Amino acid sequence: MSTLVATLREGLPDGAVLTDPDVTAAYAHDMAGFCPAGEPAAVVLPRTVEEVQHVLRTAHALRVPVVPQGARTGLSGGANAVDGCVVLSLIRMDRVLEIDTVNRVAVVEPGVVNADLSKAVAAHGLTYPPDPSSWEQCTIGGNIGTGAGGLCCVKYGVTAEYVLGLDVVLADGRLLRTGRRTAKGVAGYDLTRLFVGAEGTLGVVVRAVLALRPAPPPRLALAAEFPSTVAAGQAVAEIMAAGHTPSLLELMDATTVRAVNALTRMGLPESTRALLIAAFDTPDPAADLAAVGALCRAAGATEVVPADDAAESDLLLAARRAALPALEAVKGTTMIDDVCVPRSRLAEMLEGVAAIAEEHRLTIGVCAHAGDGNTHPVVCFDATDPDERARAHASFDAIMELGLALGGTITGEHGVGVLKRDWLARELGPVGLELQRSVRQAFDPLGILNPGKVL
Repeated sequence: MSTLVATLREGLPDGAVLTDPDVTAAYAHDMAGFCPAGEPAAVVLPRTVEEVQHVLRTAHALRVPVVPQGARTGLSGGANAVDGCVVLSLIRMDRVLEIDTVNRVAVVEPGVVNADLSKAVAAHGLTYPPDPSSWEQCTIGGNIGTGAGGLCCVKYGVTAEYVLGLDVVLADGRLLRTGRRTAKGVAGYDLTRLFVGAEGTLGVVVRAVLALRPAPPPRLALAAEFPSTVAAGQAVAEIMAAGHTPSLLELMDATTVRAVNALTRMGLPESTRALLIAAFDTPDPAADLAAVGALCRAAGATEVVPADDAAESDLLLAARRAALPALEAVKGTTMIDDVCVPRSRLAEMLEGVAAIAEEHRLTIGVCAHAGDGNTHPVVCFDATDPDERARAHASFDAIMELGLALGGTITGEHGVGVLKRDWLARELGPVGLELQRSVRQAFDPLGILNPGKVL
């Protein structure tokens, strides 16, 4: 360890290498509960590409594992330390390097916070659409690492669709540039896409070229109350089958609505069994909402309430963003699933989760990016109760098994990390798993990059 720390400090400025155990412990894990985390030998906070290269060259020479980190808002343990590793925190690399309004791209460092980028490009009449629920804390590097989604994916898509090019420091310290700045480009294999969602297992992203879009009109939202999650799921299917493209289509079940009310005092309707929030940012959002409201009523909605203006719409969206912290407050500990199913199977997924909650005698709240079938069942439990903890783990597995049985995937946007590593093998199958391991071996022969994660 003394050789490691001394060598790291040779190429880094004062204060960039942290070794005090009381300090480094704060960098040991992300926000996922019940994922193992080790004790790092050091935490490094570089500011430049060259400093990141120095860290990787040092770790490669000494065969020390490196765990890249952003803001640690992840929910799968993908940023958790392993014993004796170097935690490579990129939060100080937080500059927006360029905003090109002609080519509609932004060039950013990985530590830029999602919301800060959105504000910066908004000043130029542009938008960066991906907006995870933690957008005010999460970083672009972390979004790229997990392949993050967000509330607007139903219309605008996920992070991968906006990453045009990357600068990546490889395991041995070499710098790789992938992708392009042009509107089109198909030269060679698409290595850029390979790094998106790789969770730091193939290289460390140090710069990103991101696609921007013209800023849309202000969005207008409505809330629809349903007597069951099945009815709400049917409404989602009808909305999408009718050809509507909402900028947001979110769902909260009764458990989640009650939790949000308890945390925020927003006064959401607790009589509902499922609350569907739809929003449009079209030139005439009121007309679109009227059409969607009619479909909701036909599917069984007991109440449809359109917002009067953008401010009221933002309150509805704030309620949805509060869902995860609100559910965390129910019993103190949560396991957050991230199962995505075909939209046509959403109602079955919601009904199945309710049955799993009843079978395991647990509180499981569901919030969902309903428009793209991405559900977030949140298992709430008392971690000090061994029996309840065991039932929580069993229910978590049952939910993932249900998602796969419905033709879905074990993660739509949170990543695999530690939490779902065993389940990934089931989804990929033996041939897919073998090929993915071969890819990882090609990029990192020594296996020092984020070991124990994903595969």
